[in-house]
Amino acid sequence: MDPDAVAKAFVDHYYSTFDTNRPALANLYQDSSMLTFEGQKIQGSPGIVAKLTGLPFQQCQHSITTVDCQPSGPSGGVLVFVSGNLQLAGEQHALKFSQMFHLMPTPQGSFFVFNDIFRLNYA
Repeated sequence: MDPDAVAKAFVDHYYSTFDTNRPALANLYQDSSMLTFEGQKIQGSPGIVAKLTGLPFQQCQHSITTVDCQPSGPSGGVLVFVSGNLQLAGEQHALKFSQMFHLMPTPQGSFFVFNDIFRLNYA
């Protein structure tokens, strides 16, 4: 497994899906998954997807600035740290954000998001 290839494929898929079909992100999370969104902790795929689809904007566009990754542990996990800009529809200025994912392998040979931490970066 090449962690860089996994991270790049995941980041491309995650943000493309977030920007075009947020409910489809449910496939990336499991009941054991946890999201911390601006300090709020949410456990499990249904709650995570409810949070992401309930955000106070319908349209957005992520542009990724950096992606860093590391292999994580003997089970084949991957840590992915992302920074970038989030442009909301109708807003003049983009918001800067950072997001960390801990991806874990599935028995089927793909990955799911075990941990997800999101923060807006205020200057």
